[in-house]
Amino acid sequence: MSQSYDFYIARAEEAAKEAGNTTLMNVRERALRSEAAWREMAARVLRVEHDRKLAEQDRKERREAEQRALAPVPEPQPY
Repeated sequence: MSQSYDFYIARAEEAAKEAGNTTLMNVRERALRSEAAWREMAARVLRVEHDRKLAEQDRKERREAEQRALAPVPEPQPY
């Protein structure tokens, strides 16, 4: 996983811990909103990485198809 994913998850865990440890409602709400935002950023990183892998695979398949299309056709051998 990327470093930014790990960073985002660590911040989310800190925010969740802060929410669990406070007795003040406004601090808890703020920490929970923060946790949700950090988790969304972490999920976004995973989606981007996944999309990049799919795009790379697509580019690879297209290059291979182009190479096959441009490859010379062997001449038939006489018997």
